Amino acid sequence: MQVDLREKVAIVTGSARRVGRAIALELARCGVHLLVHYHSSPEEAVKETLREIKSFGVEAYAVGSDLRSRPGVDQLFATHADHFPRLDILVNSAANFQRRQLHEVTLDEWHETLDANLTAPFLCTQHAIRLMLGQENPGGVIINICDKGAIDPWIDYAHHGISKAGLLMLTRVTAATYGPDIRANAIIPGLVMKPDHLDEARWQAFAEPTPLKRTGAPDDVARAVAYLAREDFLTGAVLHVDGGESVI
Repeated sequence: MQVDLREKVAIVTGSARRVGRAIALELARCGVHLLVHYHSSPEEAVKETLREIKSFGVEAYAVGSDLRSRPGVDQLFATHADHFPRLDILVNSAANFQRRQLHEVTLDEWHETLDANLTAPFLCTQHAIRLMLGQENPGGVIINICDKGAIDPWIDYAHHGISKAGLLMLTRVTAATYGPDIRANAIIPGLVMKPDHLDEARWQAFAEPTPLKRTGAPDDVARAVAYLAREDFLTGAVLHVDGGESVI
C-alpha cells in the first residue's frame, strides 16, 4: 500500500544545497512540510531553498546547526518541535567528502569524517526513533543517503567509504529493530552531481561504461527518496540510483 505523503512532516539534513535541496523540493512537491537543515551553506541559498519549497503550498522552516555533536542534533530536533507536532520522514543527507588514502588519514580527519557521515545520522536516528514511537499514530521512515564507497573500496577516499559502510549497516540495524512501526532504507547514488573540478566532457566520459551510458541528476535521487517514503512494504532496502553502474 502506498503512503499518502500529503501533510506529512520531514527533516532533511544538508538540504539547503545540492542533492539534499533536490530531496527537500521533491518532498515538498509531494505535499510534505519540511524542516530544512544546513550547516555551512550561505544564508541566501537557504532563503532561496525555503522560498521554492513554500511555493508548493507547504510549511517550511530552516535551522543551522553542526550535527557532528549531540548539542547540534538536540538543537535540530528542538527547532523541529517548535514548529511541528510530529515527524514522519527523516532523510540523513548531510555529509562531507574528504579525499585521503588510508595511510594519509590523520586522527582529526578520521573523527571529522566519521562524525559528519556516521555519528550525525546515528544521533538523528536516535532522536527520530524516540519521536516517531512516542507520537500519536506511531511510525515513520528513515532514509539514509550512502554512496558506492559503502560497498566498493574507494582507495582514494578511505575513511569516507568506511563511514558510509557504517551508515549502510545503521540502516539495516534500524530496519531490523524497529519494524513494523519504523521503516529504514538507503540510497546509493551514482553519477548524479558533477564535482566542481571536472569539466563536462570528462564527467560524461565516466558514464560511458555504465549500461545507460549517461549521467544522472540530483532529481533522480530525490524521486527515489519519495518512492521509499511512499512504499510501505519496503524496509532494509538499498536502492542503487546509478544508471546500472552497480552491475559493471
